Amino acid sequence: MNTRSIKKLYYSISEVSKITSLKQYVLRYWETEFAELKPAKNRAGNRNYRLNDIKLIFLIKKLLYEDKYTIEGARRKLKELDGFEPSQLAMPFAENKSDDVISSLRKDLQEILEILNGNT
Repeated sequence: MNTRSIKKLYYSISEVSKITSLKQYVLRYWETEFAELKPAKNRAGNRNYRLNDIKLIFLIKKLLYEDKYTIEGARRKLKELDGFEPSQLAMPFAENKSDDVISSLRKDLQEILEILNGNT
């Protein structure tokens, strides 16, 4: 793969599947469960995910897999975050653990950025 940083406007479901480490059927299922997740479709009916869609998928993944929310609980949490800006998620941290969490989050985001830039 080219080492140049290529920023795409749209990502296919297979690319998003690789980026998020989720199966394609999970992404399709989440579209039916979360109204906020609505990737555009081209004339052929293929899904075109934007960067904000991918950020939303990572948020849903965190709510379900790390925070152990149910689908319904994750839906409610997303509604609480209604109008959230995916690029600026407000995450409450316990005072004594904030440095560790922020450091871990920074590392995870750096890895995501490297994946998106093709530097695996």
